[in-house]
Amino acid sequence: MKIDAANKKLLCRYTVENNLVGNDEFSLEYDYLVIAVGAQVNTFNTPGVLENCHFLKEVEDAQKIRRTVIDCFEKAVLPGLSEEERRTNLHFVIVGGGPTGVEFAAELHDFVQEDLVNLYPSVKDMVKITVIQSGDHILNMFDERISSFAEQKFQRDGIEVQTGSRVISVSDKEITMKLKAKGEICSVPHGLVVWSTGVETRPFVKDFMGQIGQANRRVLATDEWLRVKGCEDVYALGDCATINQRKVMEDIAAIFKAADKDNSGFLTVEEFKDVIDDILERYPQVEHYLKSKHLRDVTDLMKDSEGNDIDEVDIEGFKLALCQADSQVKNLPATAQVAAQQGAYLSKCFNRKSKWKDNPEGPRRFRGSGRHQFHPFQYKHLGQFAPLGGEQAAAELPGDWVSVGRSTQWLWYSVYASKQVSWRTRVLVVSDWTRRFIFGRDSSRI
Repeated sequence: MKIDAANKKLLCRYTVENNLVGNDEFSLEYDYLVIAVGAQVNTFNTPGVLENCHFLKEVEDAQKIRRTVIDCFEKAVLPGLSEEERRTNLHFVIVGGGPTGVEFAAELHDFVQEDLVNLYPSVKDMVKITVIQSGDHILNMFDERISSFAEQKFQRDGIEVQTGSRVISVSDKEITMKLKAKGEICSVPHGLVVWSTGVETRPFVKDFMGQIGQANRRVLATDEWLRVKGCEDVYALGDCATINQRKVMEDIAAIFKAADKDNSGFLTVEEFKDVIDDILERYPQVEHYLKSKHLRDVTDLMKDSEGNDIDEVDIEGFKLALCQADSQVKNLPATAQVAAQQGAYLSKCFNRKSKWKDNPEGPRRFRGSGRHQFHPFQYKHLGQFAPLGGEQAAAELPGDWVSVGRSTQWLWYSVYASKQVSWRTRVLVVSDWTRRFIFGRDSSRI
């Protein structure tokens, strides 16, 4: 695929291999383009990863992993193999201790212990699962209590966690890593390696970024309305893009001028209040800054050096009050939760575009006149889950609430089912869980 931004065209190629007649290449013209292609696996240019590792991005990856796991067990029970060869074939290595890698390790452990050992009882004691993490802990983006609980549970389940280890190469038989603490390099034989260490931009998106002057960026940059910077009528969401939040200090003079209605050179509390809502919506980092300082209102910033309330402030005092707010600008995580909210927001904007053209609903334009047509996108974090296997999970929810254990797993089931796109898929997912509880997982090779 290739995006021709100048002519507003998509150049596409049919990639499924078959013997059907006809041209595989075609083009599509667009009025508006939404780029939501996600990202690809980041190998960090580690030798042997592309050739010898499995990934967790596409449906085909899942099918390939399933076949390989079954093949490892089938090979391990063949007569004539030594015990060392059997153990090598049944050594499953997961590189990456983030939520995806941890969930896969837990699910693999359950699949092996609840289903496969019943089919291959002669090798049930030879299975080994190892998680390799370059950091000091797994799930290090979660609360420390969750990270500690996950490590303890993996230890009880017999899943080995090697922290402080960086993979330097992968061959078809061994994975080589460097232990940070000792500086030593060691190699470990494996039957299967799953690589789950992060993502990077897809090649055709990189090509598009070069066309619009974003070649030096890691991901596609958009504004707060998800419009791609440097390209009109193109939007982007999900893992392939990041919101480049405008800094309040870039517009501080324009904000002061818009609020100073009497052009006195001073801003009163009442004048400040008139623009507070627009400031908080246009620059969400201001609200994050207030929360970090435990301030109830923006007007609490209007204080002198001794902390006393003041009636008015000049431009320098106004700058001083908001100069630290931009330190709260943060990139959104590359998660499905973010992408889902962005998709819902963008569809709402497109559906109401004609209505809001003459009646804009967005915040005030501090540089210019009028208001923005739409409200900017605002992400609402609803929490995050980490399934840990054995019908247990961990959750980090808003309000600094941490929950772990079996009840959290059932909470995860309910949330997962509720987030399906239709009742049909909800019923299919729940029926699949029910069938697994009653009959176990299907271990046939597909």
